[in-house]
Amino acid sequence: MVGGMSSTSDCGPSGDGPTGPGPDEPTIGPFPIPGLVRRARRIACLGQRQMARFAKVAPSTVARVETGELTPSLAVLERLLGAAGLYLAVVDQDGRVIQPMRDRDDMRDGANRRYPSHLNVILDPEPGEWWADIYGLARPPETFHRCPADREARRRLSQWEVRVAKYRSAPRPPDPRRWDY
Repeated sequence: MVGGMSSTSDCGPSGDGPTGPGPDEPTIGPFPIPGLVRRARRIACLGQRQMARFAKVAPSTVARVETGELTPSLAVLERLLGAAGLYLAVVDQDGRVIQPMRDRDDMRDGANRRYPSHLNVILDPEPGEWWADIYGLARPPETFHRCPADREARRRLSQWEVRVAKYRSAPRPPDPRRWDY
């Protein structure tokens, strides 16, 4: 042991203790950003100055982020983690990575506006799939379901039809196209 340091390397992904912040660890909101930045430095075997140089920030910025004194912007956090070869990702409750929506030029309305992001666009709708079919209006080349209850009913029916093994003992959900308005 030289100068209080052990002769074995502590660099790399293996770490100290359980995952997640401890009770005394600083967090920024619900996120343990200070611990993540320290972990990134450990993985890359970088000192604060080295990480600051790679991330193109001041060394004091790294120190203040690690103590929880400074909340980094998303761009700064991305650069700090990127110095260790790490990336930010968005995951759902089950841990699956969520991909961003693609913006397709051919999926716009007549005024060149995007359709609402929270609704599923239906290309070339079949009879009964457009919300204005009940009024006898001409069908557009694409549409979406406005009614949340209708969307959920269609989603349940689709899941039941696709996941036969999972819903084998469950009765078939009602067909939303046969509802009386």
